[in-house]
Amino acid sequence: MTSSAKKREAIIDDLLNCRLRDARFPAALQATWLDEGVLQLIPEHPTGAVVVSAGIHGNETAPVEMLGALLASLIAGEQPLSQALLLIFGNLPALRAGKRYLHSDMNRLFGGRHRDAAPGNESRRAAQLEKATDAFFQRAGGPRYHLDMHTAIRASRFPQFALIPCHQHSYSKAFYALLEACELDAVVQHTAPGGTFSHYVSETFGAQSCTLELGKALPFGQNDLSRFAATDSAIRALLADKPLSTRTRPPMHFFTVAESIIKTSSGFRLNLDPETENFTRLPAGYVIACEADKTWQVDDAAPWILFPNAGVAPGLRAGLLLKPGCSPQN
Repeated sequence: MTSSAKKREAIIDDLLNCRLRDARFPAALQATWLDEGVLQLIPEHPTGAVVVSAGIHGNETAPVEMLGALLASLIAGEQPLSQALLLIFGNLPALRAGKRYLHSDMNRLFGGRHRDAAPGNESRRAAQLEKATDAFFQRAGGPRYHLDMHTAIRASRFPQFALIPCHQHSYSKAFYALLEACELDAVVQHTAPGGTFSHYVSETFGAQSCTLELGKALPFGQNDLSRFAATDSAIRALLADKPLSTRTRPPMHFFTVAESIIKTSSGFRLNLDPETENFTRLPAGYVIACEADKTWQVDDAAPWILFPNAGVAPGLRAGLLLKPGCSPQN
């Protein structure tokens, strides 16, 4: 095991055992723990404000390990920091349990939706993260970025992709250049508000915010982080105000959400093989899902399926149908 891997594992061990607050940082960085697993780092003359979050779902471990490696580099003084930075390790009890969540899907509870949820770990934590993010942006000025890193439940034909929340303010060419440098396969534009962390940060603070889906969810220790080296490099360049690497892969594919499939009852049925991959193109006319008084049928305009999941609770999204989108840079 390399020295960097050992440092990363030590950070994750400290995170899971409540020892991260003992970390010591270079004197040039003002370090403040805003909550457990929520670290604010302010350099002497910040040029902007960046939030990087992982572990909003506790079984999505690769981004948590990436954040652990970044934190280890910051502690050692190996990672330059020009931006004010908020590092968030999201759902700590679920991370310790190796579960997606304990009571409620936390990535449906932001924007104050936690107030209407059943009291539990995720509703409390969503409120804490909203408070910490607000405090950070009040402290840090300049351009605002937010990257919320996740992994998907199932395999994807485009394994690494970004989800851009529905937004009223403009997203910059620089932000899409960042996504290009991450070597992502695809970008999906949401068309309706939601309860995700990235939507909350975008809507509330006018930030350039997105959800990054980086491969498939695996337990700690089973992730090949080399697959996400481009994303790691792009984030580190952003934090240091360094030039982004030139993209070496084919151009990104762009999609727009045409319809959300919302499960409303226990009688909901999703007519897909459990192994169906994200971004599978379905035949026109196919009845993809049904309930007692409603069916969802695929048409030529929006044939791609994303995040199919019949196991969600009633009232939540059981899938998205996508149509082709256009690059905002064109």
